[in-house]
Amino acid sequence: MSAPVGMGRGVQPSVPPEAPGEAILGLSPDGMALFTGTGELIHANAAFGALPEVLRLRVVELVTASALRPPERRGGPLPQALSEVELPGGATFEVRVLPQASGTHARAAALVRDVTEARNFSRWLGQVDRAGAELLRYDAQQIRDMNAVERLQLLETRLVKAARDVLHFESFSVWLLDEKSGRLECIIRHGLPAEVANLELYRGQDGNGITGHVAATGMSYLCDDTESDPLFMPGATGAKCSLTVPLKIHERVIGILDAESTQAHDFNAEDRTLAEAFGRYVAMALGMLELLVVERAATNATACGRVEGEIREPLEDILTEVESLLTRDETAKSEGCGHAARIRADVESIRQKLRDAAAGPQTILGVERALAKREADPVLAGKRVLVADDESRIRRVLGDVLRNRGCLVTICACGEEAIEAIRHAERFDLVVSDIKMPDRNGYEVFAAARAKLGDVPVILMTGFGYDPHHSIVRASQEGLQAVLFKPFQIERMVDEVRKSLTPKP
Repeated sequence: MSAPVGMGRGVQPSVPPEAPGEAILGLSPDGMALFTGTGELIHANAAFGALPEVLRLRVVELVTASALRPPERRGGPLPQALSEVELPGGATFEVRVLPQASGTHARAAALVRDVTEARNFSRWLGQVDRAGAELLRYDAQQIRDMNAVERLQLLETRLVKAARDVLHFESFSVWLLDEKSGRLECIIRHGLPAEVANLELYRGQDGNGITGHVAATGMSYLCDDTESDPLFMPGATGAKCSLTVPLKIHERVIGILDAESTQAHDFNAEDRTLAEAFGRYVAMALGMLELLVVERAATNATACGRVEGEIREPLEDILTEVESLLTRDETAKSEGCGHAARIRADVESIRQKLRDAAAGPQTILGVERALAKREADPVLAGKRVLVADDESRIRRVLGDVLRNRGCLVTICACGEEAIEAIRHAERFDLVVSDIKMPDRNGYEVFAAARAKLGDVPVILMTGFGYDPHHSIVRASQEGLQAVLFKPFQIERMVDEVRKSLTPKP
């Protein structure tokens, strides 16, 4: 039996050799020991003997404190004590004291377990939760007043900070999935070369790298060594390993989050779990930004519908009174036909303007006055302009207004048609394109224009700031001329065209 160890005397409890029948305890990674009620060590395994002295002394204190507790009622369970001890340097141990007997024959077993990694992971997960909550913390009015570019830039700033400070990612990117085409487009990148962000990747397990694989399977992927992994495609400069997680909303994959490191085997299973948790917040943040656009469009349509309903009756009364007046008085009828026609036209114009406003992103404003103006503008005369929009009315109006000002206009009904026109044209002085088209998006039109026509100015249009592929942010980084948010005044478009075509000093 070993000598008793007093509390707080700084004397290390000696550990007697293992008894043959207790050799099994030596297989446990946890420290195990049996004490008397006064802290005298009866037996301990090797793992307990290897613990730091300060921790073993703390265990003795916990054992003796447990022995001083009032005994339980006869036949009742003896009280257990569970404590957590954090040592200098951050190592954390869980100490469980289990009384075996009470009174003069008091005994207590102590189980000591290293929970440093578990506690660290719990703290990291808490940090990820806080960082994720920050991604979702928006002032509603502030966000409503922002356009698509400003909203995404705010999200990008917060995301970069969290990924760098909490997850310690050297470089990462967020790719958004187009449900119809299956294409993945890079909308946010940090430390990733532009040529990689412009790769044409699709949801699919063959030929689309880890990015396409994760988008197709909805499962995260840990690449320990980029040189030996056949799925890996070029990423950050010098990348040795990568971690890719899906971005999901209700189990629907909307994109992926990809992180890369210049150190091989730099990511582990815990990093994977943390990235998956963070990815859920990123997906919710992206989804929330899109919902704000939908809400704005729906609110606009509802408000306009209510106004139209409120004024329908007065407008009908005006028309009824005019008809009644003309019917009663033949002289008034002969003299008032022209006035009646103008009143009818005005009433119909009011109704049409309300319908246009309710249509929201599917319309432009001030068309009648703009179409009536047919003088050639010296800045616009003879300039070749391409207009691409899948809405027939919008592309017709834009084309007519620009032709009336002297432009030579090429009209395209979709993105692919616009890209083909650009590829085969000798020159265009300006490209005006909608962002959301069924086949190609605004950024693809912008990129085609830059590839073939150099620094040709490009103006992109979108409804209420709707930008599902985040074309605006990507193109703005590469020299986009301007963005028009529908519904816009047609003269605003003409002003932007003039600015684009005015020679630089």
